[in-house]
Amino acid sequence: CSSDLFFSLLEVEMLFGLTLRPSAMTAVTRSFSVSSQNMMKVAVLGGAGGIGQPLSMLLKLSRPPAMIDELAVYDINHAKGVAADLSHIDMPSKVCGYDGDEELQGALTGADIVVIPAGVPRKPGMTRDDLFNTNASIVMNLAESCAKYCPDACLAIISNPVNSTVAIAAEALKKHNAYNPKKLFGVTTLDVVRAHTFVGEKKGFNPMEITVPVIGGHAGKTILPLLSQTNPSASFTNDELEALTDRIQNGGTEVVEAKAGAGSATLSMAWAAAQFTYSLVRALNGEENITEYTMIESDTTSCKYFSSKVLLGPEGVQENLGIGSLSEYEANKLESEVIPELEKSIEKGISWFHSQ
Repeated sequence: CSSDLFFSLLEVEMLFGLTLRPSAMTAVTRSFSVSSQNMMKVAVLGGAGGIGQPLSMLLKLSRPPAMIDELAVYDINHAKGVAADLSHIDMPSKVCGYDGDEELQGALTGADIVVIPAGVPRKPGMTRDDLFNTNASIVMNLAESCAKYCPDACLAIISNPVNSTVAIAAEALKKHNAYNPKKLFGVTTLDVVRAHTFVGEKKGFNPMEITVPVIGGHAGKTILPLLSQTNPSASFTNDELEALTDRIQNGGTEVVEAKAGAGSATLSMAWAAAQFTYSLVRALNGEENITEYTMIESDTTSCKYFSSKVLLGPEGVQENLGIGSLSEYEANKLESEVIPELEKSIEKGISWFHSQ
């Protein structure tokens, strides 16, 4: 049992760039100067929900070089209870809970990063787009609050449909003259996590030791895994290409159906969002060569917002690293499926915002 726990913590360290084992904490404290890292506050909006709770727990586990000094857990209800529970974990991050609209300002003031998983989850038979009206309003209101109370923070949007909610958040920030394209992100990391898992299973790779780029959007056919760029290199038959692409694109539906009405992909999404948040913390603190696949304002394609490989830096986006060379199969899917669908979703979000 103890060896299994050790291996689990070691995996977390490798993925997040952290040191969690108690025996190593003293050494880490000595070797990592507190002065070399800025004080970091992260707010999780929707922190009492299915994604928010496990995400908040993973962020509570922070250590240098991705130390989160203060974790603000916000929700309409029950966030204080979640924060009280988390605060008993023997890790140094301070956790504060905030319930209701009247306490949102407190959660956001001073935040360096705001992660937004708030919203309603999918149920069997629903698409991410079916969540649009409810989640669009939630994201709009929260983004406008961010513009008022933490205008310089980085915003990481998880609430679906991400293909539309990123655009809605951008318009809300613009309304308050607080939009900075370097600091707005759609969290598409889960598509990459799934690609690593599914390709690793198929080809016998350790999923922690491979990279599979995933570009485009974060729903169905807008998700485009670039299997031709898998590293270590792997060959795929046409049937494997079709099957893996389809499974990566519809991984969320696989979980929704398996849970049979009891929820959507909450735990894997929390894991992916924690990876992204820790990368952003490290980059904001000046660590170099931190990259993630994430949806940003982009000129990579004709889509105003597009997920690709991004170099993160102290100001958020440092450089869009693009999509590399595509196979004929991938290029065809990009032009015929990804771009048309993603453009429609983006325009839907922008049009909805301006109709309010």
